[in-house]
Amino acid sequence: MIERWMGKWAIVTGASAGIGAALARLLAAGGANLVLTARRTDRLEKLAAELTAANHIRVEIVAADLEADSGPAEIFAFTAGKGIEIDLLINNAGFGNYGRFDQSPLDPQLGMVQVNCAAVVHLTHLYLTGMVQRRRGDILILASTASFQAVPYISVYAATKAFDLLFAEGLAEEVARFGVRVCALCPGSTTTEFQEVAGQPEKFKRQETAEKVARVGLEALAAGKSYVISGFANYASAHAERLVPRRFVTRAAARLFAPPEEKR
Repeated sequence: MIERWMGKWAIVTGASAGIGAALARLLAAGGANLVLTARRTDRLEKLAAELTAANHIRVEIVAADLEADSGPAEIFAFTAGKGIEIDLLINNAGFGNYGRFDQSPLDPQLGMVQVNCAAVVHLTHLYLTGMVQRRRGDILILASTASFQAVPYISVYAATKAFDLLFAEGLAEEVARFGVRVCALCPGSTTTEFQEVAGQPEKFKRQETAEKVARVGLEALAAGKSYVISGFANYASAHAERLVPRRFVTRAAARLFAPPEEKR
């Protein structure tokens, strides 16, 4: 699977930790050259040193903040300036924010829309044009099992991930005839920094590893799938929701995600 990108260039956003770092390690093991981008330069440098030492590949790093409007263009300018032709774009960067919407600060909510949606659209548009012209290329977009339903107390996050899923599925049909593959990876609860950053309580015990989720995503992309849900239990749960009223699913999610003070 990972040998599909041997000798080619892949770019991974949000590569400094979690699923992004796991994707980078898998691709490096398969011989792909990498452009790693995130906000934290020190972590990127550490990961780049690890990957170049363990694999005969080239690694470039570029620090960029995708919460800034200029972030995607800065990343594209970096690769263009290096003469790097990207064959695999992985839109992995994203974050969540836990709590009742009206009691949460506005900036993180708007930042989520920027990183999880606007930056994904911007980067995809920048790199897809060349892929279509070359009649080859792959794009992996990180969605979530939250893409399939409304989730109270992470309402904005779930909405952004629904956007990512539908964007990926629609785009996959548009560009398939040009030899370009697009896939949305939908993990459930995963052992990463996500919950800590989002401020979400540690109540979800069934967690997959970032390495397992990364492999599932790359295998699905290589197989030409437009979306994949990591984990059988997650798959069954996401599709079972279609069999019951949407309001019932949302209420059940509210009971699961509600902080103690919101229980009723």
